[in-house]
Amino acid sequence: MAVFRWRLRMAAAQREVWTGAQLRRLLADKGGLELSAASVSALLTRQPSQVKLETLAALCTALDCTANDLLELDTSASAPAGAAPAEDPKGTGRGKTAAAGRGRGRAAPPF
Repeated sequence: MAVFRWRLRMAAAQREVWTGAQLRRLLADKGGLELSAASVSALLTRQPSQVKLETLAALCTALDCTANDLLELDTSASAPAGAAPAEDPKGTGRGKTAAAGRGRGRAAPPF
């Protein structure tokens, strides 16, 4: 999310949305999301640590853009400190990833 704020401002500017008040009205009118003036200001001025999917969807609708226009995936980041390895330490190939959901006929939910 390192570039979210910058990309949001660029997407807004391309649609001639220059103020938080304008963005707030668009979010309410087109995106169906009522945010406080402080929340909209924070989206435009601070780097968020997280963004709700509901907010992202409303931003995309209000600014007539896609999530790809607002987000950039940083694939260079390494696994978080303390993350469990995919394989077990004994090397048997039966780590958490390999065994998850095996034999139960379960699949990941659709997106």
